[in-house]
Amino acid sequence: MASMPASPQVTVRIDLEKVRDNARSIKSLTGVELMAVVKADAYGLGAEKITAALADVADGFCVLNLSEAIAADIWRRTDKPSIALGPDDDAGPDDYLAQHVRPGVWDVNRAAALGRARPILSVDTGMQRFACPAGQIESVLKCADFDEAFTHATSLDRVKLLLQRVGNRGFKLHAAGSSLLGEPAARLDAVRPGLALYESAVRVSTRLIEARKSDGPIGYSGFTSAYHGVIPIGYSQGLRPGPCLINNRNARILEVGMQTAFCEIAGSDKVGEEVVLLGDSLKLQDIAVAWKSSPHEVLTRMCGAFARRQDPSVPALKIFP
Repeated sequence: MASMPASPQVTVRIDLEKVRDNARSIKSLTGVELMAVVKADAYGLGAEKITAALADVADGFCVLNLSEAIAADIWRRTDKPSIALGPDDDAGPDDYLAQHVRPGVWDVNRAAALGRARPILSVDTGMQRFACPAGQIESVLKCADFDEAFTHATSLDRVKLLLQRVGNRGFKLHAAGSSLLGEPAARLDAVRPGLALYESAVRVSTRLIEARKSDGPIGYSGFTSAYHGVIPIGYSQGLRPGPCLINNRNARILEVGMQTAFCEIAGSDKVGEEVVLLGDSLKLQDIAVAWKSSPHEVLTRMCGAFARRQDPSVPALKIFP
């Protein structure tokens, strides 16, 4: 299914220097290697620009599959290796080696097929997806030469399971994503931050295309508001009801249609005035709570569906051109 085109009336500003600052802060905090997670087009921020911005900060990158590494041309642009965390059914060992991507493996067949590509053992500690169950680890390890293993950990208990299952083999180990960066026991030999790299680095805005005093029930649902405005974005671009900012004032998106949405406004708000959907004082977590979703989904929807434009008032490094 084809995706909906980015909205030309919504601007996503990416502060690449903030992404770099976040990465440097993570390295300073953890004191271990940083493998930057840039899957799903770097959560929608644009993998080519993000990997280039982090080339001299990150020790490597994590993608879902080989196809993502090829699409972003990570090795040629950065001279840094990548890890493929998930499957890529059509790829053989030579394909991985050519792109300097090490595949995660979790079963005997995959380990045997990709043995020449220096595979990394993905250990199941509870995620139960693209990971080797404890009872199969020995069989998988016999299929190739391993020097590294990882898990998808959401708690220290899962980190402990990784150590229990492969911690005595001399492997390089990593388990911590963004949620465990503050836990020294989770850092091991490397960390794999995703969301933490992109915090406060994105600003999404649009403008009021209609503003009026209300007269009775409004919209499809018949909601009520003293004044209401319309913005040119809807659920076809992934928007949901939730908070926004208008003239630096907290406001709300009240009803979302296919390509437009209603928001509450003040009587002084005018057509053409900016509506901030993410950024300034409006944080990812605020929106995630309103959407009953995760900050990861909010960021990916906000960045992936809307147009990224250059702001001429900001230095080029800081904005996605």
